[in-house]
Amino acid sequence: MLKIIQILLLPLAFIYELILRLRNHIYDVKLVAPTSFNIPTICVGNLAFGGTGKTPHIEFLIQLLKDNFKIAVLSRGYARKTQGYVFAGESSNALLIGDEPFQIFLGHPEVAVGVCESRVLGIPNLLFDAPETNLILLDDAYQHRQLQCGLNILLTDYERPYYKDFLVPSGYLREYRGAAKRADIIIVSKCKPTLSKQEAEAIKKAISPKAHQTVFFSNMAYANPVPVFGSNQTLTKNSQILAFSSIAKPEPFFNYLKEQFIVVKHKTYPDHHLLTEREIIDLTERFELLEGQNKAIITTVKDSSKLLSLDLPDSFKQLPIYSLSISPIILFEEEAKFKNLIQLHIEQMQMEA
Repeated sequence: MLKIIQILLLPLAFIYELILRLRNHIYDVKLVAPTSFNIPTICVGNLAFGGTGKTPHIEFLIQLLKDNFKIAVLSRGYARKTQGYVFAGESSNALLIGDEPFQIFLGHPEVAVGVCESRVLGIPNLLFDAPETNLILLDDAYQHRQLQCGLNILLTDYERPYYKDFLVPSGYLREYRGAAKRADIIIVSKCKPTLSKQEAEAIKKAISPKAHQTVFFSNMAYANPVPVFGSNQTLTKNSQILAFSSIAKPEPFFNYLKEQFIVVKHKTYPDHHLLTEREIIDLTERFELLEGQNKAIITTVKDSSKLLSLDLPDSFKQLPIYSLSISPIILFEEEAKFKNLIQLHIEQMQMEA
């Protein structure tokens, strides 16, 4: 049935593709000149609607580069309650700057974080607020053609690579497959850790990278649960877990927990969702239904950043609530190659500035 619907929607997808191709052509031939800045910029984006791991890869880049650069991150701040440019500070929360930028702000206090719908307007404001910045990471700016980014990193999900997907409304792509040619680096993300070199080569062949492109593969490694609220108890295989998330693709999160614990109940909300008072009561009731004393609530680090932004009842904050973070690992021992390539691009951008 799904394939039939996709076929029926293909004409609409084709019309949308024509519009996107015309827009890109205008920028490609410089009928509209993109704006560039005299500072190295790295964009991490994708062709699909969410779920490829952009924010964890931004944090991965921070870890790789923070010793050598004064980094700032600029994002749109999706689902925030504000508009325009906002610089993250002590009074910031997920409602003011968005859940993912707030996650970065909490996890990396040494990094300046700003949000703005327009990256071209956001960069000068960010540099004014953080003048020591000498490298800007742009979260989800691949489609912002008005900005001339120095290095484009494109992510594609191993389970649903862009070359097997279709443009909306027939598929999940927000930009047609051919737009991948603008990328300098393509990362196939969320791979299984046992991915063989033979399968990786087959994927590379399907991607058919251009001469200027390098393809890497990454998978997500989960850290140990970290207490957010309540008691810090020792979790064991027999601990009963209530897991909840509001991320684009929650299945890997839940599947990982099911590998770690015998009993895992789970609740899913839409991506970027803020819990309501009724939903907090519902989670509390679900937790109370778990048997035994060794039980806990586990959520994603993205969701925990939103919990810290809400006015939660004391009864909920007394529950043992943990967050589970993820970080990418470059497969096939190519992390050094990846870092060297990034630094080479930055050096080239610095010379051109």
